[in-house]
Amino acid sequence: MKQLFDKSSLDCSKRITKNYSTSFSLAIKMLSPKIQDDIYAIYGFVRCADEIVDTFDDYNQEELLSEFEADFQKAFDRKISLNPVLNAFQEVVHRFDMMDLVAPFLKSMRMDLHKKEYLTQSEYEEYIFGSADVVGLMCLMVFVGGDKNKYNELKYSAMKLGSAFQKVNFLRDLKHDAENLGRIYFPNVDVHNLSIDCKKKLVAEIEADFNEAIIGIKLLPKEAKFGVYTAYKYYISLLKKISKTEPEEILNKRIRVSDFNKLFIIGKSYVKYQLNYML
Repeated sequence: MKQLFDKSSLDCSKRITKNYSTSFSLAIKMLSPKIQDDIYAIYGFVRCADEIVDTFDDYNQEELLSEFEADFQKAFDRKISLNPVLNAFQEVVHRFDMMDLVAPFLKSMRMDLHKKEYLTQSEYEEYIFGSADVVGLMCLMVFVGGDKNKYNELKYSAMKLGSAFQKVNFLRDLKHDAENLGRIYFPNVDVHNLSIDCKKKLVAEIEADFNEAIIGIKLLPKEAKFGVYTAYKYYISLLKKISKTEPEEILNKRIRVSDFNKLFIIGKSYVKYQLNYML
C-alpha cells in the first residue's frame, strides 16, 4: 500500500506544479515521461519553500520555514513523510544521492526572510547559487540518470541556465520584488530609477549566462534535451521582450509572453530540435 501513498504524494506535487506555473508545466511535458515525475517532485518541494518566504507574510514565516526544513530532514531520515510533497521529494533525493544540494537551497530561502538588499557581487552570487543553480543541478542529476561523470561534465552549463532563468525573473519582477517583498537582488541597481544603460548591462549579463548554458543543453540526453531547450527558448524570448521594453514600463508592469507565443516557441523549438539546429 506504500506504492499507493507514494503515487498520491507525487500527484500532489504535480498539482502544485500545474497550479503555480503553466510555463514550467509545459516544459515538463516536453521531457520524456520516464523523468517527468522526478522533476514534478523537485518542483513541488521548491515551490512550497518559495511560497513560505514569498507569500505567507500573514504567518510566522521563520517558524514555518524551520518546521519545513526539520520535517524534510525527518522525511529523509525515515524515508517517508505524511507530508506528500516531502514524501515525493525525499525519494528522489535518496535515489539520486543529492542531499548536498538541499542545504544551499534552503539557505537562500532563509536569506529571503532577512536580507532585503544585495550590496556585493559575492552575496548576489551566493543567493543565486542556492535559489536557482542548485535546482538546476537537481534536475540535471535526474536528466543524466545519476551518472556522476555526465553530471560533472554538464554541471557548469546547468548552473548558468539556472542563473539566467533567475536573473530574467529578477529583471521582470523588479517592481514587485521591491514594493511587495522589499527586496533588491541586483547589486548597485536603483530599481526606482532604472536607466537604459543599467538595463542593457543586466541584459548582457544574462545573455552571457545563456550562451554558456546552450553548450550544455546540446549535450543533454535525448530524454531531457527538447524540454530543457524549450524552456531555454521561452526565457530567451522573455529576455528579448524585456530588452525592447523601456525601463519605465518594466517598472510599471510585469512583462509576459502570450499563450499564443508560448505555443509558437514550442513549435519552433521542436523544428530546430529535429534539425539539430539549436541556437
